[in-house]
Order: sequence, then structure tokens, then C-alpha cells
Amino acid sequence: MSAKKFNFVAFIINLAIPLGIGAIGAYFTASSVDTWYRTINKPSFNPPDGVFGPVWTSLYILMGISAYLIWQKRDQIAHFPRTAAIYFIQLVLNLLWSFLFFYAHELGIALIEIIALLVAIIINARVFYKIDKTAGLLFIPYILWVSFASVLTYNIFALN
Repeated sequence: MSAKKFNFVAFIINLAIPLGIGAIGAYFTASSVDTWYRTINKPSFNPPDGVFGPVWTSLYILMGISAYLIWQKRDQIAHFPRTAAIYFIQLVLNLLWSFLFFYAHELGIALIEIIALLVAIIINARVFYKIDKTAGLLFIPYILWVSFASVLTYNIFALN
């Protein structure tokens, strides 16, 4: 099987999807980051606010690159719609956490939801890895960050 030719438009679309989800999540986050979020108790290992934007932007870019690698092989994937659904489920869960935590201030529900998100990310990474090793490996920073965010969410929930 020969390598597919680079498709710039498809690449941009695959980047734009997770970055768009991130932008919507940032909207929910912005509604509380300078108000409610400043008033709640946070653990000593809570990163400075300026860390989150660059980290999430980088993760969304990696997700987009990974999705593009899978998209390039879509004709070789027996169940491409299922593969795409797994990817979009984890994106929706990603967005839902921002809504629950920052917009709705539902720390307990956000804690349960971020565990579901982490499971979905791991499943997504495994599915992608079976199709394209690089696509799967690009999810490792995302898994690590959401693992950290899960611990952070638990601690914020426990402190409040």
C-alpha cells in the first residue's frame, strides 16, 4: 500500500475540528475563570492559569494530526464510521467536562465525567494505534494531561 498524497484541505479540517471544540470549551471556561474559579480551593500543584491554554492548544493540534493520519487511511479501515465515532465521542466528552466544571460548577459530575473522558481517550488511542502507530502515539500527551487533570479535578472536588 502506497502512502497517500498530502491533502492540505483535509489536514486543515482535521486540525480545525479539535481546535473548534477547544474554542467552545474555552468559552465555557472564560465564563468562570476570572470569577468563580478564583474563589474555590485548589491544591498546591494546581498549575498557573497561563499553562492551560498552550497545553490544550498543543493537545488539540496533536489530536488533529492524529485524526488526519487516520483519515488518510479511511479506505483501508473496515469500520471507519465506528473509528470516527470513537474520536468524536471523546471530543464531545472533552467539551462536556469544560461545561460541567467551569460553566455549571458541577465538580462531582465533572469528576465522574473526566474519568469517562480518560477511558474514551485511551480507547481512541488504542483504536488509532491499531490503524496507524503514529496516530495512536500522538494521543500519549493527551492521556497524560487528562490523567493529571483527573487528579486535579478530584482534589478540587475534595477541597470544595
